[in-house]
Amino acid sequence: MTPGVVVSLGSNLGDRLAHLAAGLSILDAIAGVAAVSGVYETDPVGGVRQPPYLNLVAVLRTGDPELALLAAHAAEDARGRLRSVRWGPRTLDVDVIACGACRVDDPWLTVPHPRASERAFVLRPWLDVDPAAWLPGSGPVAPLARELGDAGVRRVGPAPGWWR
Repeated sequence: MTPGVVVSLGSNLGDRLAHLAAGLSILDAIAGVAAVSGVYETDPVGGVRQPPYLNLVAVLRTGDPELALLAAHAAEDARGRLRSVRWGPRTLDVDVIACGACRVDDPWLTVPHPRASERAFVLRPWLDVDPAAWLPGSGPVAPLARELGDAGVRRVGPAPGWWR
């Protein structure tokens, strides 16, 4: 099981890679970044017409999902995230995906993320940082990712450490 909090970052407006890098820097300053996946270009989901995303997964050093949520909101706010359209385009989206075997179910945070098992743009990058990743309530990530397939998910780089 992946130690720390697993978060997913995505951007499809403006300089997508710069938004991801800035988001990682903010997460690192608040909660520590232990590992970062490759960057994937992904087709948008949710039915809203919009440009493709760049997505990645990071593992934070903290084991506190609430601190991870605060860091996620700080990163989104710093990059001008607007929440006007559900599943709409955004400069930066940071979701808390999992935190070991812990479960959180309150109005502000649900861990594990309730739709993580349905999102190849989360599962595929997660395998980059932890090939043995486990999603509580759903099981090993590798077979979940295989079931979803790679359609609409293309690794585009860059090399590890690019964001620092």
